[in-house]
Amino acid sequence: VGVTSQKTMKLLPASKHRAAQKVVIGDHDGVVLCFGMKKGEAVAVFKTLPGQKIARLELGGVLNTPQEKIFIAAGSEIRGFTKRGKQFLSFETNLTESIKAMHISGSDLFLSASYIYNHYCDCKDQHYYLSADKINDVICLPVERVPQITPILACQDRVLRVLQGSDVMYEIEVPGPPAVLALHNGNGGNSGEDLLFGTADGKLGLIQITTSKPVHKWEVGNERKRGGILCIDSFDIMGDGVKDLLVGRDDGMVEVYSLDNTEEPVLRFDLALSESVTSIQGGCVGKDGYDEIVVSTYSGWVTGLTTEPVHKESGPGEELKINQEMQSKISSLRNELEHLQYKVLQERENYQQSSQSSKAKSAAPPFSINDKFTLNKDDASYSLILEVQTAIDNVLIQSDVPIDLLDVDKNSAVVSFSSCDSESNDNFLLATYRCQANTTRLELKIRSIEGQYGTLQAYVTPRIQPKTCQVRQYHIKPLSLHQRTHCIDHSRPMNTLTLTGQFSFAEVHSWVVFCLPEVPEKPPAGECVTFHFQNTFLDTQLESVYRKGEGVFKSDNISTISILKDVLSKEATKRKINLNISYEINEVSVRHTLMLIHPKLEYQLLLAKKVQLIDALKELQVHEGNTNFLIPEYRCILEEADHLQEEYKKQPAHLERLYGMITDLFIDKFKFKGTNVKTKVPLLLQILDSYDQNALIAFFDAA
Repeated sequence: VGVTSQKTMKLLPASKHRAAQKVVIGDHDGVVLCFGMKKGEAVAVFKTLPGQKIARLELGGVLNTPQEKIFIAAGSEIRGFTKRGKQFLSFETNLTESIKAMHISGSDLFLSASYIYNHYCDCKDQHYYLSADKINDVICLPVERVPQITPILACQDRVLRVLQGSDVMYEIEVPGPPAVLALHNGNGGNSGEDLLFGTADGKLGLIQITTSKPVHKWEVGNERKRGGILCIDSFDIMGDGVKDLLVGRDDGMVEVYSLDNTEEPVLRFDLALSESVTSIQGGCVGKDGYDEIVVSTYSGWVTGLTTEPVHKESGPGEELKINQEMQSKISSLRNELEHLQYKVLQERENYQQSSQSSKAKSAAPPFSINDKFTLNKDDASYSLILEVQTAIDNVLIQSDVPIDLLDVDKNSAVVSFSSCDSESNDNFLLATYRCQANTTRLELKIRSIEGQYGTLQAYVTPRIQPKTCQVRQYHIKPLSLHQRTHCIDHSRPMNTLTLTGQFSFAEVHSWVVFCLPEVPEKPPAGECVTFHFQNTFLDTQLESVYRKGEGVFKSDNISTISILKDVLSKEATKRKINLNISYEINEVSVRHTLMLIHPKLEYQLLLAKKVQLIDALKELQVHEGNTNFLIPEYRCILEEADHLQEEYKKQPAHLERLYGMITDLFIDKFKFKGTNVKTKVPLLLQILDSYDQNALIAFFDAA
């Protein structure tokens, strides 16, 4: 099919237990396709005409009957089809933006656009809610099992909002931006209140939504550094009478978790596909009696993973039958291939004729890119994921700010760097990734430096003729390593920056959006807003409280305050706004920040020292024939040599990074006192080279 969005494929309920089911899927061409499998081939039941891009597909029907009516969300419209493909509903909602998420329960319809949630009953408006941040998914606890209608919104600011009518009943913090919600066991579990969530940074959890408060049941972290979760289903694929969890991720991983006696999930199976998994369903499609997992991927492949044994036990007559089946399968595939090749030739001729005619318009073929630029909390780096509906030829990365490209294990592309002239044209990085054949997904990791801000650009060229390229831009913000958090430690020594002036709430909000990631672009409701942030590299924190005419920023790191002061005064000057800036500096905070840097610096210095020793130790080992004469510490270095070198290679410029932070801290501390200490920086670097924590603190105090 065409390119697919998240949650756009479902299996229609079977007429009897373990009978073959039909697959229904909607794509970006606006086509709804329903098909079944016969003898290993897809046979269409119905196919609609193209239209607006389909963002969601759900099944519905009268409560407590088989859910076999098909509903799709395209643009701001909901359409309904019977299982035979007859359209019975076309409902134009009053939403001004495209629908992003949808949930259906009986005659209740729950929809969300980017920030707006709407509840309709029999297509009549019931409730409305404006969210403080983007809504990624919407779901409702089963109305037939829970006394009141309880919708839940998964919002980008790492919060699940539980609604009652048009109001928030309570909010639940989750460990990452929630990307998908699902009812546990498909029906809310034993209580009807159990809700599964999957986050954009790959964590999975189960929460019980009671009427008064949430009960956290379990959480599975993402130790293996896999992709974000896009889809979840509950289905008994193990055949033990207990439903298992099927999970699809944006790096192509399909996982099966079974729940043990303690109700904790255990990973049983996983399989890596080459592109992101947009929908996942358990059922029986290919052959009666054999369960399978059906997945759809971003560029429109529908794949079945079956429990049917691949090698059949064959008696004397069976083998001939299997061979005949294989032969007919091969010949039908050959025919299909020939037909496709003929079609391609025809299309190519048509294209050449149309492009050479005098009336020809430039006809660069359009292609869609699915991209994601996110900050990882674990290693303070950004992941840039580019996924294209066709094979990628190359990607050119250009940046006008200094950034480091880090190694990614999954990345098989060949990278080459071009020299840049950063003095004359602000060009700090030019790198080309050449992809292997059939690569449709590329993952890059970069690390930025706080205080240096600008734009990162990716030029994506797929393997299609004529050559065409799309450019995507990503903003590297002044405080790029800060991540939204919901609570901070108020006992830390804080430095304060206060701004007052003739500016509106929207203006000061736009400055905060410019400086910090993960802030919603629309100004939140209310007259005053508070955001908390944590620096993912150093664990320092920032609190920003602002309203019309006033902004107060508090941080335990002077450098954070210094960056904000410089950027905000620059932005205000651009708009000819007069700002009064005052600040209170807490001397104790400098030592506090140095203490936070200390363990990281010590670890990096030790790692660098060990890596420097490896070659010499290896030479000694070759010379002596064994390592018995070495002290245990050196023997340990040799044993871990590969691991140490790999870790050192993975973190280029890590030491320089930390040195830079300490130098900035030193300059910023005295900048607020009105003295310029740039001449003393060489002395500081000498102290860092023979690092001793006390000597460093003494130097900061004495300077």
